Amino acid sequence: MPLKKSNTTMKELGYLNKYFVKYKFSFLLGIVTTIIAQFFSLYTPKLISESLGAIEQFDKLSDAKKASETVLSHFKGELVTNILLIIGTTIIAGFLTFLMRQTLIVMSRHIEFDLKNEVFRQYENLSQQFYKQNRTGDLMNRISEDVSKVRMYVGPAVMYTINTFIRFAIVIAYMYNVSPRLTLYTLLPLPILSYTIFKLSSEINKRSTIFQQYLSKVSSFSQEIFSGIRVIKAYSLENQHQNNMIDLADESKNKSLDLARVQSLFGPLMMALIGVSNLVVIYFGGMMYMEGTIKSIGTIAEFILYVNMLTWPVASLGWVSSMVQEAEASQKRLNEFLKIEPEIKNTNPNHSTVEGSIAFNNVSYTYEDTNIKAIQNISFSVKKGQTLAILGKTGAGKSTILSLISRLHDVTEGEITVDGTPISQLNLYDLRNSIGIVPQDAFLFSDSIKNNIKFGNEEATDEAIESAAKSAVVHDNILGFNKKYDTILGERGITLSGGQKQRVSIARAIIKNPPILLFDDCLSAVDTETEEAILNNLFEICKDKTTIIVSHRVSSAKNADQIIIIDEGKIIQQGSHNQLINEEGYYADLYLKQLSEKELL
Repeated sequence: MPLKKSNTTMKELGYLNKYFVKYKFSFLLGIVTTIIAQFFSLYTPKLISESLGAIEQFDKLSDAKKASETVLSHFKGELVTNILLIIGTTIIAGFLTFLMRQTLIVMSRHIEFDLKNEVFRQYENLSQQFYKQNRTGDLMNRISEDVSKVRMYVGPAVMYTINTFIRFAIVIAYMYNVSPRLTLYTLLPLPILSYTIFKLSSEINKRSTIFQQYLSKVSSFSQEIFSGIRVIKAYSLENQHQNNMIDLADESKNKSLDLARVQSLFGPLMMALIGVSNLVVIYFGGMMYMEGTIKSIGTIAEFILYVNMLTWPVASLGWVSSMVQEAEASQKRLNEFLKIEPEIKNTNPNHSTVEGSIAFNNVSYTYEDTNIKAIQNISFSVKKGQTLAILGKTGAGKSTILSLISRLHDVTEGEITVDGTPISQLNLYDLRNSIGIVPQDAFLFSDSIKNNIKFGNEEATDEAIESAAKSAVVHDNILGFNKKYDTILGERGITLSGGQKQRVSIARAIIKNPPILLFDDCLSAVDTETEEAILNNLFEICKDKTTIIVSHRVSSAKNADQIIIIDEGKIIQQGSHNQLINEEGYYADLYLKQLSEKELL
């Protein structure tokens, strides 16, 4: 690992070691380039020392020798040679430093790209339960702000650390070779520097963690406000939420200032210590020159240049330490998610063909977060090409059944089979690709209506899109828009009414043409006439498909091959429409109630 701080830091940032291994050639090339660049850059003080020594030698010559053209030409030639060498070494060092930055910084960008993809993949793999327990704003902050902080560690922090260590090693070796005693005096302030960095780093780590947490709170709050802006405006609560935002932002600002105050101590402190080192060199170097221990003033100048060459590396120690501490805090937050094992796993890597026969055998499911039993001992079967309707009160467990078929949850007890195979043994992705689901709360993307429908089948033609829209009875509505199918929807489909969103969502499921179709009360926002038209179209489309319709309306269920009534997670009635209207119970009461309501209309 390039940087070593504490065991805790190593533990969290150790997760990134696999990326250093992946890009090891870029990493090693950066180190080699850095070493060569330092050798060239650190040759300059030696040349300056030799130049000053030559001037000093010339000054000690007699007036007669000074007047000699040969002697004068010799010293001028030496100075010009040294100047050309200084220019040459500086240019080479600059070019190599450029290559070093290109190598290590570009490597950090690749790592940032890989890490963001890994985080996003993990977000996709995690179950619905995870998203119930975590806010969207916090998740967004981790994949953006936290990953950026980590990139600063794998890029600039690593680069400057390598640069610092190499420069220190070479400079101290050069200095020791010139004067061991003066080197000792020059390095006296460094233990003070190391201790100060250690103390400040721990404080930065603590304050950085707190600041990142508040940043997530601000992101979550903002995202929630933007999503619910219509409700806020309807209830005229703008001022209240504005005040809440001000309070939250103010607290976040205070935490940011707390962090900035500690970080701001580094720069002045480093410069002060470097200044003290310069004074030490001038004083002790001058004393040693007067004693005769140092033969040339050029040596003092060389040491001053060496000390000043250490200015940025020493100052960067504080900055690097700060970046490492912030990265450690951010990586810790990322590791919290990256180390979570998804509850729903694909246990079958092989391809699974799904025909559409579904069977529930004494299936029960309990929500972990609330410990509520959603369904208990549910048993039914639907053959390929049949339609099942599920009716019941709100919270009876109807939607849970559809979630279990899609394997968004795994059963607590019992077994679900598809085509006679336990659902957990099917390839997860093939199973879900074989299902077209229309949720009650239809979700549409901030894209065109065409692309929202094509989401079900990316290869669909314009004719197929229009056909699906006609089947969902939304084609005429779309033609009423200025840009028709190219109309861009607002966030979450805000441009459309509730009924239009549901019908676009139905069109998306139809165009997918899967063997299984699941409709979760997706006609609740449309009128009975439109509902009837859609159901007639679906009846034709679903002849060879397994269809499950969850509804509150008898009209949606009456043509189904089988109807089940659920109450408090249990099946209380089961049969066809004709069977159920002729027996006392929930279905007959609901039928009579909705029939009388229709007559009143």
